[in-house]
Amino acid sequence: MNVTHPRPRTTRTAALAAALAAVLLAGTACSSKAESGGGGDAADGVKAGPGVSEKHIKLGALTDLTGPYATLGKSIVQAQQMWADETNAAGGICGRQVEIVVKDHGYDVQKAVTAYADISPDVVALPQVIGSPVVAALLDDIERDGMLTFPQAWAASLLGKDAVQVLGTTYDIDMIAAVDFLTRTKKIAKGDTIGHVYFEGDYGANALEGSEWAAEQAGMKVVGQKIKATDTDLTAQVSALSNAGVKAVLISAGPAQTASLAGVAAARGLRVPIVSSAPGYSPQLMKTPAAPALEAMVHVVSAAPAVSSDLPGVKKMVASYTKKYPGEPVDSGVLSGYNAAQLIGADLKEACEGGSLTREAVVKAHRSQKNADTGLGTPQNFTFVTEPASRSTYVLKPAAKAVGGLVGVEDAHEAPGVDAYLAARG
Repeated sequence: MNVTHPRPRTTRTAALAAALAAVLLAGTACSSKAESGGGGDAADGVKAGPGVSEKHIKLGALTDLTGPYATLGKSIVQAQQMWADETNAAGGICGRQVEIVVKDHGYDVQKAVTAYADISPDVVALPQVIGSPVVAALLDDIERDGMLTFPQAWAASLLGKDAVQVLGTTYDIDMIAAVDFLTRTKKIAKGDTIGHVYFEGDYGANALEGSEWAAEQAGMKVVGQKIKATDTDLTAQVSALSNAGVKAVLISAGPAQTASLAGVAAARGLRVPIVSSAPGYSPQLMKTPAAPALEAMVHVVSAAPAVSSDLPGVKKMVASYTKKYPGEPVDSGVLSGYNAAQLIGADLKEACEGGSLTREAVVKAHRSQKNADTGLGTPQNFTFVTEPASRSTYVLKPAAKAVGGLVGVEDAHEAPGVDAYLAARG
């Protein structure tokens, strides 16, 4: 997700965000900054550091509760709080209760920088930071502080930092999988032209790298249409792609843009297959006028399975979430957030077993994981700092009646050529 211009806030949205943040922070109010721990050994002999005391482990979340990805942010926050509550009910981690400090940046980079400065002295790790531009602005600080961070962003530019872990695949790999899917299912053929609508910035640029590489290998060409996050009417882009004679369209943007693309294309007679990056879809789209076009024309490539998956871990998570948050949508953010929280939990437990909960020890524990499997998708390898944690991509399809608004079309697999692409990229 690469968004630089958040939508104007409404009074209702701001109020809901404030209420949510207040609920999630209620459990942390009783803990003073002095208790957060600044080093030394605890009574149990475990070496402590920032965010760790004898009774608590504090984690941080820099999220979007009032900007263009507010729905996603809310889902991730609630899923991670559910994990914390479950963990604490089972005795915590290393004999300590887990707390999550939530800060809303509204997809404003400067607000995110301020929020990071506010909470960074008091947390040991960040299981959630929403947005490529936000993470990019914080990279130097995160590396300086050595704080394990899981971005809710998948640009390849975020690879290569020891403390920053991109979970799953990167945007370019997903687009290589998208072109492979379209080719294998004979929706496109050699000599065809593919359209690619993409956000300006790291998200779109990285996705375009993948689509252009895959198209070249398949004897096709890509016609790009760069857009801003504020561009929600894609009539002009659809006209340009229609004039270019595209046989399929890729989109690496947000849900509003995917809905506009599908709806306008269907209305204008450009009835070609559309494949979206995972951040470009949300189940709320199935309640919009674009729903019929989405079901008829769109597929989604994702490192994670659909939340309607029959995987036992996913089914258990969905049941727990719907019980804890009745009436709330169970979308990809729930799966993404819960998966990230479980991985952080495993890292903290590993570090504890080694006798240290310092940031350095947590990062080391994380980077030792070669086959991390939460039961919520494919196993991941975190030992290679410069490579994606996974190379396997699911293909999903919008379905209004399914939990999460998506159903699986193809199980996770590595598209042909991914290894060659990564080797050439260096």
